[in-house]
Amino acid sequence: MTEDARFEDGREAPLNIGAMDAEDLQVIASLTQDAVFPASEMRWDRKRARFALLLNRVRWEDAGKARHAPERVQSLLVFDTVQKVVSQGVSQGDPDTILSLLSIAFDEADAPSGHVELTLAGDGAIRLSVEALEVTLRDVTRPYAAPSKKLPSHPD
Repeated sequence: MTEDARFEDGREAPLNIGAMDAEDLQVIASLTQDAVFPASEMRWDRKRARFALLLNRVRWEDAGKARHAPERVQSLLVFDTVQKVVSQGVSQGDPDTILSLLSIAFDEADAPSGHVELTLAGDGAIRLSVEALEVTLRDVTRPYAAPSKKLPSHPD
């Protein structure tokens, strides 16, 4: 007799997921909410049409309530087919400025092209003009205990 697997039976594994449409992007957006990164960890490779961020993201998929304290993990968030990058409220002069990612949204302009909006805490934003939505999120380190020992919250 077979039995369905339970959520508790799952093993922890690094994330390696992609998004090719706005619905998929919302999954990545929820997993990267409240990620922090120094401004020096943003790169736009114009020749390869690639914009990448090295994030310290909250492991929302495993909030740690039952087994351990909340965790973060370093992850690469990569956008391909990027034609243009503009920012507002992002300090370009200080590479040690710490930025906090609040949300990611896609506004389709002339299918499949459009704009990806990365909204940052403190009224900052990064807008990527893309030929098509091609995004990957991949964990690149082992999880570590969140320095604050708690999950971020957003009171109303």
